[in-house]
Amino acid sequence: MASNFETLECWKSCNDLKTYIRTEILSYLPKEEKYQLYSQLLRATRSATANIAEGWGRYHSKDQIKFLIQARGSVAEILDHSLEAVNWDYISEEKLKEVRVKVDKSLKLINGYIRFLRNNI
Repeated sequence: MASNFETLECWKSCNDLKTYIRTEILSYLPKEEKYQLYSQLLRATRSATANIAEGWGRYHSKDQIKFLIQARGSVAEILDHSLEAVNWDYISEEKLKEVRVKVDKSLKLINGYIRFLRNNI
């Protein structure tokens, strides 16, 4: 068991993704998207790390897995919103490429942690 959720590699990766979205994506969205796409992207990034943290706090593998699955869904949502941002020409294909790299890494780490927990139930 990790001594703190902040030491989990999947949380670190999702936190890195959240930071990238905040610094490199949100500022490029137009003002009219503030309460739509901007808000949804921000909530999805926060949800990913928050679900990992909440699952860690449950101390039971089955509960942790439920929250990790929620985090995985939030990471997938981040990619979907980023695809929409590209489709509307709010961000570049290059920025989307970086989001994909960070999303893929986060998903692999979340899936690996889920596998680890399932094997140790």
